Amino acid sequence: MMKRMRTGALLLALSLCAGGVFTGCGKKEESRIGEDGILELEFFNKDGEEDAWDNPVAQALTEATGVRLKVDYPVASQDMKVALMIAEQNFPDLIYAKGDVASLIDAGALIDMTDLIEEYGPNIKKMYGDEFDKLRYSEEDPSIYQLSSYAMGGELYKSAGTAQMQWAVLKENNYEIPRTLDDLERMLKDYLAAHPTTEDGLHTIGITLSASDWHWMITLGNPATSIADGAPDNGQWLIDENYNAMYKFRWLNRMYHEGILDPEFATQTHEDYIAKLSSGRVLALFDTDWDYMDAERVLKADGKLDKTYAPLPITISDEVKCPTLMSQGLVTGQGVGITTACKYPVEAIKFLDYICSDEGQVLVNWGVEGINYFVDESGKRYRTQEEIDKSNSDKDYAKNTGVGFYAYPFPNYGTGVLDATGNAYTTASREAVIDEYDEEQRAACRAWGVELLLDIFPRPEEFEIPKYPPVWAYIKPAKLDDIGNKLDEVAWSSLISCVIGNEQDFDKNYDAMIASFESTGMSEAEAILTDIIKSKVAMLEE
Repeated sequence: MMKRMRTGALLLALSLCAGGVFTGCGKKEESRIGEDGILELEFFNKDGEEDAWDNPVAQALTEATGVRLKVDYPVASQDMKVALMIAEQNFPDLIYAKGDVASLIDAGALIDMTDLIEEYGPNIKKMYGDEFDKLRYSEEDPSIYQLSSYAMGGELYKSAGTAQMQWAVLKENNYEIPRTLDDLERMLKDYLAAHPTTEDGLHTIGITLSASDWHWMITLGNPATSIADGAPDNGQWLIDENYNAMYKFRWLNRMYHEGILDPEFATQTHEDYIAKLSSGRVLALFDTDWDYMDAERVLKADGKLDKTYAPLPITISDEVKCPTLMSQGLVTGQGVGITTACKYPVEAIKFLDYICSDEGQVLVNWGVEGINYFVDESGKRYRTQEEIDKSNSDKDYAKNTGVGFYAYPFPNYGTGVLDATGNAYTTASREAVIDEYDEEQRAACRAWGVELLLDIFPRPEEFEIPKYPPVWAYIKPAKLDDIGNKLDEVAWSSLISCVIGNEQDFDKNYDAMIASFESTGMSEAEAILTDIIKSKVAMLEE
């Protein structure tokens, strides 16, 4: 198998070691088996948070596998932690490096799990099924370095859509479904005119964004794809029918100048953004549910259900089809891997295999039977209303109970996938989602004549599944990432300038942004990514 090591990584390692940045540049302390017979494995989670591995689900995982995880995660001062691991050659046993995985592979820090999976991973093979080969790194190096951290199979029963609007606005419009930006703008203008302030005396805001940090990609960048182009989520890239990659973007200027878009959108912190949403004064968003979840919990706890948000299938015009329910297949490129420092790779793969098992998936998604969920006489799993309410309103529910806390970044089945008992692996089955709707959601379903809120969206079968995995998660060459990061920096500031600039200057500002893209290396990046995608398609078609 091809193994590559960048000169830069070696130089970084040598310079840091030589400079005495670390107390030592050698092996990590070996994982150990305690007096209780439990094996402790170190796990670094790039997307993680503090985890003492003492919640009920974690304890049940240990009881089932004989493995306890010592969880490490980055803090603000350790953004370069993966790079420092490589420099020191000091790795944990298991790692979820997210977008930093390429440097680990280049440094030879991850093992090829193929043979281990073949011998000890029946549940891993069962989970990935026909999409197993998507886990392979490349045509030249078909190693399996990580298991995908994203859902395998299933369909969406919950989604934020391409835009979100308060139920209060929809009710005032007799539950008219806004499907285009023109519909959205009209409804927001009318509501703002009728309700310039909230009941609490706060100034009502039509739309706000979180654009002062990386969240700009979620609230400003992504809508340019899904709303304007009706394209699936490939990050900052558009992919045509011939697998050619193109950098993308455009709009919102008019709404800013007409007073619908919050004038503070570009300078407010994400905390300011969540606080505004939590107050109930923001009528509409272009966001994703996990990003504004904390605000909705506050609104629900305050009894402001009509100020929570409806998912909407908004696009730029009737000719563009909302792609929210479009399946892109298995997301690969980011996942959990085993490092070369792990002295117990068999136990590590068995731990991962247990998580992929039916028993393991029920545990991480539903929790402990008799506490977090129950089974009725017909064998159907269910949660009490008290448990449902707790999970929806307590922001620390997942962390404290462990329910859902380990579904990501570990391998997981998608919503709607059924186990051998006919129950869904996740709590978000179609029936469960419907059962858990609050009064605002139920009222909308009645008004729309549907069972599920997402039934108003174009159906998955209306779209063709792409032959390549979603591009945003790809392991990319350093050069492509470098150019992409520079393009994003240009887009971040330039898009804001396009939005807040004079309307008559929009085309000039937009053209200046495109010119900056070209001088930053956009064409070269597009060519590199095009080759990668075509290679992926070729590998999967073999």
